Amino acid sequence: MLHLEHSCLFFRSWLALTVSVLLDLKPSACRSLSGSRPNILLLMADDLGIGDVGCYGNDTIRTPNVDRLAADGVMLTQHIAAASVCTPSRAAFLTGRYPLRSGKWHLGLNCESSDDYCHHPLSHGFDHFYGMPFSMMGDCEPGEMSEKRAGLEHKLNVCSHVMALAAFTLTAGKLTRLVAGSWTLVICSATVALLCLTTSYFMGALIVHADCFLMRNHAITEQPMSLQRTTALMLKEVSSFVKRNKQGPFLLFVSFLHVHTPLITTENFRGRSPHGLYGDNTEEMDWMVGQILDTLDTEGLTNSTLVYFTSDHGGSLEAQFGNNQYGGWNGIYKGGKGMGGWEGGIRVPGILRWPGVLPAGRLIHEPTSLMDVFPTVVQLGGGQVPHDRVIDGRDLLPLLLGTAQHSEHEFLMHYCESFLHAARWHQRNRGAVWKVHYVTPMFHPDGASACYGRGVCPCFGDKVAHHDPPLLFDLSRDPSEAHALTPDTESSFHQVMERITKAVEDHRRTLSPVPLQLDMPDNIWKPWLQPCCGRFPLCWCDREADP
Repeated sequence: MLHLEHSCLFFRSWLALTVSVLLDLKPSACRSLSGSRPNILLLMADDLGIGDVGCYGNDTIRTPNVDRLAADGVMLTQHIAAASVCTPSRAAFLTGRYPLRSGKWHLGLNCESSDDYCHHPLSHGFDHFYGMPFSMMGDCEPGEMSEKRAGLEHKLNVCSHVMALAAFTLTAGKLTRLVAGSWTLVICSATVALLCLTTSYFMGALIVHADCFLMRNHAITEQPMSLQRTTALMLKEVSSFVKRNKQGPFLLFVSFLHVHTPLITTENFRGRSPHGLYGDNTEEMDWMVGQILDTLDTEGLTNSTLVYFTSDHGGSLEAQFGNNQYGGWNGIYKGGKGMGGWEGGIRVPGILRWPGVLPAGRLIHEPTSLMDVFPTVVQLGGGQVPHDRVIDGRDLLPLLLGTAQHSEHEFLMHYCESFLHAARWHQRNRGAVWKVHYVTPMFHPDGASACYGRGVCPCFGDKVAHHDPPLLFDLSRDPSEAHALTPDTESSFHQVMERITKAVEDHRRTLSPVPLQLDMPDNIWKPWLQPCCGRFPLCWCDREADP
């Protein structure tokens, strides 16, 4: 189900751009693999820690369906969530027959009016969309978890207090005749204070109605979402799509709302995991994977479908409220989601299955990236990757099939927003994977392993540390990034630094500077662009039949 935050936007932008090359089909060497183009099913969890999956070492959270996928397919052990920066010079389109995006879109919706749909999936190559056009947030379920409500309520409370104080001061001045003029300014100040206070009181309900709704193509089907039935609705849509298009080939991207806060979990799965609500939600996500795989089996599509499973980030360590942890576990790897180059935030599950084509049970320890899915899918779909721009991804098929011994990635760059935080070098002749950190976030409080109390770690400013010389790690010997190397402890320290510095310089010459969209002056909430299935602000409808 379709579904950023920093690197996550890259993958979604990539797939949004995927839907236009394959309709103009050209011969491809990949056709000989199976005699015809496969169906392509892309499954993406949201903020799933690599340490939360059984096949990656967890023995306390039950993920039998993802584990089955890995046993029957190929598992990537050094799969990187997003290893470069996305600029217009790096954009490319991929399309398939009957492409569906279902789940969380998170790339915008409207530009000038509430129904122009300029950023909608259907405006970017998809033939069908079902899911949330915005992002799943803690605010979608009343409670303590909040990404948006808490900040807005604080600002509104400040507004009400300031304007109330102004109204009181002006009134006192008027009554004591220290302030001249009419009472208009007093009335306006009091009105603004009352408006801010009222809006603050109803903020939670306003956000739920404004942001937490479901769409099918351009039509709102449920506003606000009925969270306890969303999982069933998503699975119903996937099943319906597969059955309608089983003559294929098709491209289906399922971007789960799991396991992002607020961890929407149905009653059947609550209380099952020893890891609280997060564990329950992870086990439900795994069950959903099983239901989708069962649909392929029932329709006789298992052997003709390439299935890919991953996560957009590592676990979110800062998703912590009181004594409860609502984010994932990243195993032995340091850091988590949104922490620049630390391995825990960017090393994610990567599993591919295509029975009869990809060898079952194969482990690949070479560096790979989510960016590789783009050229891989283009090749499998019979298209050609554009040649008029730099494409950072590499076709995975030779590595998956065993016809190539090494990944084509010699270097991978790790960004936080538009800031290069780290770089990775796969020195093949030594079997080493070097990682340098130029910038790292300062964890809070001192001695912590994340930026607790800040929501997410910053990418720049006075809350990040700049390292000169950069921190150097050998991930092949120290995957936890626990011991930074020095010239005294690593004889090739200077040679490694020189080689990576040269690679970074070469990389930067391929980039075209663009404004950071997240920080543009007009990137603010515009109520008039908000979709509404009723008369604003009474946005309410339920056009979904019971799943």
